[in-house]
Amino acid sequence: MRVKRLLYKQKIPTGIEEVWDFFSNPRNLAEITPPDMHMRITNEVDTGSLYEGMIINYTLFPFLNLPVRWSTQITHVGKPYEFWDEQKYGPYEYWHHRHLFREIPEGVEMTDIIEYKTPFGFFGEMLNQLLIHSRLEYVFSYRKKKIEEIFGAMRSVAT
Repeated sequence: MRVKRLLYKQKIPTGIEEVWDFFSNPRNLAEITPPDMHMRITNEVDTGSLYEGMIINYTLFPFLNLPVRWSTQITHVGKPYEFWDEQKYGPYEYWHHRHLFREIPEGVEMTDIIEYKTPFGFFGEMLNQLLIHSRLEYVFSYRKKKIEEIFGAMRSVAT
């Protein structure tokens, strides 16, 4: 089965240091995760900036109120422009998430690139089509709204 790729972009009307400080603190992940998923970090993590090799363990309830344990490792940090995480163990056969931040005249353009592969062959593919893909869309739609609440929305320029 093939790897799926998702791409999300959002413009944030503030400076790159403020954006980096927020997104590089693992404790803020729960704030931008839908509350019905009851996401919580289960290990001690440094609330300072991320570092390569950092492990973050989570428990969340992505659907049907079933708990999922997930562990990711920070595999690359290029402060303040990018960091990557990969699943060590969890619900996916493969998960790689690149978080990219680029300064633009109005603030910061944030890009999330997620590559994932579901387990269980054909059954996993069906589960992705029926549930997983839409849940990921839900999570990133929620994040977009929360980030706008936290940092404000970009003003539209009429042309």
